[in-house]
Amino acid sequence: MSLASRTRIAGLLAAFTVGAVGVTTWAYGYGTTPESAAPEAARRPSVTEGTVLQVVAHPDDDLYFMNPDLSRSISTGIKVTTVYLTSGESDGRNEAHSPHLKDPAGPADHASYAEARQNGIRAAYAQMATGDRTSAWQRRSIPTVGGGSAEVDVLVARPEVNLVWMQLREARTISGDSPDSLRGLWDGRVPALEAQLSSGTPVKPGFSYDKDQVVEALAGVLALYRPTTIRTQDPTPGRVHGGGVFFDHQDHIYGARFVQAAAERYAKSTDRPHFSVQNYVSYPNSSLPPVLDPQAAEEKLGYLKTYAWSDHENWCGSPAGCGDRKTATRPAGSGWNRTIRYGRGDVTSWMTEGVSGRLWAFGVLDGRMAYWSRGGPNAPWQGPRFLAGTGMDTGSTAVRLRDGRVAVFGTRTTLGTTPQEYGRELVYSVQAAPDGAFGPWLSLGTPDTEDLSGTSAISTPAVALDRTGRMTVYVRDSQRTLRAAAQSAPDGAFGAWESLGGSGLRGDPVTATDAAGRRHVYAATAQSVLAWVQQTPDAPFDAPVPTGLPATTALSASAKGDGVALYFRHPGTGAVATSLATAGGTVPEFSPVTEVGGEGGYGPVGVAGGLLAGRAGAGTVGVANTDGGPSWYESQMHYTGAPAALTAQDGTAVGAVLGLDAALHVTTAPPGGSEPLGSRPASSPWYPAVPPAAGGPGYRASSGWQR
Repeated sequence: MSLASRTRIAGLLAAFTVGAVGVTTWAYGYGTTPESAAPEAARRPSVTEGTVLQVVAHPDDDLYFMNPDLSRSISTGIKVTTVYLTSGESDGRNEAHSPHLKDPAGPADHASYAEARQNGIRAAYAQMATGDRTSAWQRRSIPTVGGGSAEVDVLVARPEVNLVWMQLREARTISGDSPDSLRGLWDGRVPALEAQLSSGTPVKPGFSYDKDQVVEALAGVLALYRPTTIRTQDPTPGRVHGGGVFFDHQDHIYGARFVQAAAERYAKSTDRPHFSVQNYVSYPNSSLPPVLDPQAAEEKLGYLKTYAWSDHENWCGSPAGCGDRKTATRPAGSGWNRTIRYGRGDVTSWMTEGVSGRLWAFGVLDGRMAYWSRGGPNAPWQGPRFLAGTGMDTGSTAVRLRDGRVAVFGTRTTLGTTPQEYGRELVYSVQAAPDGAFGPWLSLGTPDTEDLSGTSAISTPAVALDRTGRMTVYVRDSQRTLRAAAQSAPDGAFGAWESLGGSGLRGDPVTATDAAGRRHVYAATAQSVLAWVQQTPDAPFDAPVPTGLPATTALSASAKGDGVALYFRHPGTGAVATSLATAGGTVPEFSPVTEVGGEGGYGPVGVAGGLLAGRAGAGTVGVANTDGGPSWYESQMHYTGAPAALTAQDGTAVGAVLGLDAALHVTTAPPGGSEPLGSRPASSPWYPAVPPAAGGPGYRASSGWQR
C-alpha cells in the first residue's frame, strides 16, 4: 500500500474517535503467531477471540445468509463489523408486495427506501446486541482510500458493533442486463459506478468509484478494522444448467469478487493479523433442506421481522420508515430463516499424520496455504508456516503417501486483469521427503471447460490412495456431477478428468477406504446421498448407487473396520446420525441409521476413534462420543469452517478447528476412549495449539488475547 494510502488510513483511524464512545482500531498488535509458548499458557481453555468483519452486497444479506453465525459472534462480545457495498435501493418503493396493486407505494424514491433499509438493519443489530431495537447509534461520514466517503454507524451501548455503508448503486435486477452495477463495473462495461446515497446519510456530497477505487476502498476498510475472520458471499455459485442465468443475485456474486480482490490487496500489507475467509451460500439455499433447529430458526426470524418493520409502528421517527416493508409479508424469505451454509471450507480432511507420529494441519490464511505441525504426542505444535503462492481458496485436503510424505490439495482463484481471466483451478503440493519441505504448487486444471469466468463452482477436492500408492482426486464440478483424475503411477502425472456421473450434487464429496482397500466416495444431493463404491480394491467405479439414506445438510466419512461410517445431520434439527456402509457385493449395503444423540447444530463433523467434533446447538465447537454419548460437551469457542479429526499413532484421537482468531485450536481424547468424555470439564476441552507467549504482545494473563 502506498504512502498516500497509509496516510489516508491514519486519517480514518483518527476519524473513528466518536465522542465518549471511543472506537479503537481493534488491533491485536501481532503479525505472526509465535511458534513456542510458556507451558502455563498452553493449558488455558480456548474461548472466542478475534475480530469479525462481514461484507455483503445488500442490507439484509447478512441477516438472511450469515445468521446465526452473526448474532452468535455479537453475543460473545468480540468486535463485529458489517460492510454493505450497495444501498439496496431496488425500485425505490418501500411497501409490502401487493400483486393486485400496480403502484402501491407511489413514485419511486430510491434515497428514502435506502434509508428505510438502513433503519431496519440498525434496529436488527441493536436487538441482537442489546435486546432493544431502539438502542442509539452514532453516525458519521469518513473518507475512504478509494476517494469517496462511507457512513460508519457505532452502537453506543456496544461500540464494538459497527456498520459501514459504502452506498454504491445496486443492479436493481437479479440477473438482468444492468451495466450500472458491480457486475458491469467488474466486467468493464462502465468506467465508474455512482453512489446511491440514502436520504438520511451524513455522507455528502455524492461520488463515484472506478473498479480499482472500489478495491482500494474495501482494502482500506480491512486495514482499518484488521479482521481475523472475513465473511463474504459466494463469488462462484455457478449458472443454472450452464446457461446465462446465475444461481444467485449478480450483486452477491460480483460483490464477493470485489471482496476477493480487496482481501488479496490487503494481504500484501505486513502490519496486520492473520485472517481467514468464509463464504456463505445465498439464494441457492432455497432449493436445499433446512439446516437450523426450530429454536435457532425462530430466533433468526425474530431479527428478520424487526428488519422488515413488521409492526409498522413509526418508532424510529424517520419519514422514510423504520424498516424494509418489501420483506414484511415474507420475512423468512424462501425459507432462509431456517438455513445457513458455507460456500467453501466444509471439508474435514485437512489434518493428517506423517512419519514418526508427526501431525500436519492445514488451513488458508491471508490467501496462502498455512500449516501447523506437531512432532509427537508430547511435542508442542508449531506454526503457522506457509507454502509459497497466493490466491488460495478456503478449504484443503491432506493425505499421507505410502512413504510418509504428505500431500495437500486445494483450489486457487486467479483474479486476472480482465474479466475473462477470472477462474479457479485445482492445485496440489507434495513434500520432497518425509518431514521435508513442500514442493511448488502443481496444477490439475479444472474439469470445467466452458464459461470459466462465470462458473468456477468446483468443490474442494477429496483424495484417496489405491494399494499401489496412486492418488485419485474427486471433485464436484460446476454442473453438479462427480469428476475424477488419477495418477498414472505413484509420483506420476495425473490423467485427464473423467466423468463419474451423478446429478444435483451439493457440497463437497467425501471419501474413505475400508480395511480391504476398497475406495468409497459419497456426495449429497437435495434428497439423499449418492455412493460410488468399489466391489474390489482394483475395480473401476460403476454408476452411482442410491444409498436410501435420508436427506442431509452435512456429510463426512470415516473408515471403520470392513466398512466406512457416514455421519450426517438431519434437516430441521441438526441432530447427527450415522450409518455403516459395507462393500463386496454388487451394491454396497448400509446399516440402519442410528442417532449419535445430543442437541443439533450445523456443518460437518470430524470423526476419529471415539471422538466426534462439530458445531453444537449453541454454535460453539463441541465433542461427543461416537459410541452414543448422551450429549455434546460444548466449549466456549466459535470457529470457522469444519473440524478435522484423526487417530494418532499412539491411539489418541485429536480434533482441530480454526478459530475466529485465525488460530488453530485442538482437543484430544485418550486412546481407545478409556476416559469417558463426560468426565472431562464440560466448559471447554479445547486449547490453542500454539498459544501466545506469556507476557507477549496482546496477551493478557487472565484470559488470553485482549478483547
